Amino acid sequence: MGRPRTPLLDRERITTTALELVDEQGDFSVPQIARRLGVQTASVYHHVDGRDGIVELLRERVCAAIDDAALDLEPWDEAMGAWARSYRAAFAAHPRAIPTLTTSPVRAPKVLLQYEKAVVRLLDAGFPLADVMPVIIAMENLVLGSALDMAAPEAMWELADETATPHLARALAEVAEGRTDTAFELALAGYLEHCRRRLAAATT
Repeated sequence: MGRPRTPLLDRERITTTALELVDEQGDFSVPQIARRLGVQTASVYHHVDGRDGIVELLRERVCAAIDDAALDLEPWDEAMGAWARSYRAAFAAHPRAIPTLTTSPVRAPKVLLQYEKAVVRLLDAGFPLADVMPVIIAMENLVLGSALDMAAPEAMWELADETATPHLARALAEVAEGRTDTAFELALAGYLEHCRRRLAAATT
């Protein structure tokens, strides 16, 4: 018998299957990947460096949707705002992957290069070295929290008795469609304004 035209197993198929499992159930295991692909668990290990290796493949796949060209925009705050929006969209497509990816150290070379670009962008803008990672991490906290919010039900507050919480009821009645985007842009604007003030204080 000749070899099959398409390999039964490769890193791309492993990554796709792992991401499908995460999207469905919030996590994955190597035996689950093997079963879905119809191979032995040991065969999966021939292509990846264990579970940690698969997590990094997932990180690369999700982060590939982030437009790092946004970091080339001028001025720096426009660049960070655009990068944050792209980052949010990438993770909003796979919100159940967030716990897996945020509880594992970043090792994927392609992802590290994107962080490198962000660090250089902030240094070129004049941020002190000690401020650079806090600025990036704060942006990530904002983005990932909003990405999770995008996966939440549109109605997050259910009032059985509006008379018990009348002010909350009135406030909820005023919430327009697209509350998640509105809240994100409000938080992003506040974040960027704080960063501008921090930069101004460091350069005066």
